[in-house]
Amino acid sequence: MLMRYILILLLCFTTVFSYGQDSTATKLPEKVKGTITSSTTKKPLSEVNIVNINQVVGVATDDEGKFELKAKVNDTLHISYLGYKSIKVRVTNDWLKFGNTEIVMTELALALEEVTVRSLQLTGYLEVDMKQVPIQSNNRYRINGIYGKGYETAKPNIATKVLGAIFNPADFLYNMFGKKPNEMRKLKKMKEDDEIRNQLAKRFDREMLMVLLQVTKYDLDEIVNQCDYSRDFINTANDLQILDAISECYENYKVIQRSKERKKDKKKKRRRS
Repeated sequence: MLMRYILILLLCFTTVFSYGQDSTATKLPEKVKGTITSSTTKKPLSEVNIVNINQVVGVATDDEGKFELKAKVNDTLHISYLGYKSIKVRVTNDWLKFGNTEIVMTELALALEEVTVRSLQLTGYLEVDMKQVPIQSNNRYRINGIYGKGYETAKPNIATKVLGAIFNPADFLYNMFGKKPNEMRKLKKMKEDDEIRNQLAKRFDREMLMVLLQVTKYDLDEIVNQCDYSRDFINTANDLQILDAISECYENYKVIQRSKERKKDKKKKRRRS
């Protein structure tokens, strides 16, 4: 009987030990490694910007095109490099398990779709030739009473958005900040990550900001505009300066929202009393 209990105990310990070994063996690394090369030259690319959109951490490739970045399964990496088409890559189990993966980037000139240009066949008669010139479909909207405000758009829904922002800036900021709290929380993480800040300081294309905050370039410009920054600042600022401007505006927005909530609470208490 005693031997029977001893055998059962041994079996239990063996099972627990084996399970512990399996758990350790299947535990995946918390970093991905990769090498980025050019599709044209087949050579590694240095100083390529890689950002984990989910965890808001970034890194740049070294002289050998290699990088190592904190990531977990299903995270998305945004990879960008001047003159090359930006790409998004999903982190998989195999990538984490087997280590270094080669990622090939395509030059922007090769990635562009072919565009057919119809040449104008001029006749020499002004009245006839004028009819061949394509008419610009964009419309420019100007609001009476607002000096120097002109907005150009190709789609009516964008025009509506612009007009709404002008007549009620508070609503525009609420739509951007209030309805996207998760994206706005990334602002703090972006400001804390030195590598992302370094990357943004060198950029003027707004691409990384658009990807991380899930907004369009128009929205970025309009946020800064509605926060009383000049058009000159918007046109000349690098991406890091735009990030800091949006961050400051967001903090001011939160203060205003808290103030509004306090006023509402006071009104409710007065009604109850």
